[in-house]
Amino acid sequence: MLNYNTSIKENRSYVDLEMREIKPVMKLIIRGKTKDFITAIGKNLNMILPAEANTSTSGQALTALWLSPDEWMLVSNKTLSEDTNTYEVEDNLIKNISKVNLGAVTNVSDQFVMINIKGNKVFDLFAKGSPFNFNQFKDKKGSVVQTILNQIDVIIHLIEINEVNLLVRRSFSEHLYSWINDSASRL
Repeated sequence: MLNYNTSIKENRSYVDLEMREIKPVMKLIIRGKTKDFITAIGKNLNMILPAEANTSTSGQALTALWLSPDEWMLVSNKTLSEDTNTYEVEDNLIKNISKVNLGAVTNVSDQFVMINIKGNKVFDLFAKGSPFNFNQFKDKKGSVVQTILNQIDVIIHLIEINEVNLLVRRSFSEHLYSWINDSASRL
């Protein structure tokens, strides 16, 4: 059973900004390069992986985030039960991808915390702690970026205009959430 305990204890709201952790959410890293890998993923997930840098694709149950030319993060679109860490999607991918040497599947559900941030000041907040220029990013629904926020590696996925899911390693989540709250209170 995965450890879903988190240091993020509460949802926070400020003027034009709301933050909350979304948990538990399945997160898998998949890696592969070949055409057979892409075909097998498509058959198993019933969706196409994003091929363009810094984009995402979504299906009914999953969203695929482009991380590099041969790496994607799969995230469940809905929260799952905390009573299990067995996922049918993961089992199918291991059987049809890893075990036949087409690619690699790694469960990172317990490694990353997902924080949903929405409001008109999302990108004002990010501008306080990230060197990334969000000007073009914030207008392209489904955009994905790996960047630094307050000197911490994060993955940011634009869900809707002024709404993002931020993924951060669990070991840095408390520190980052504290910084986010402090910065948000000063906007």
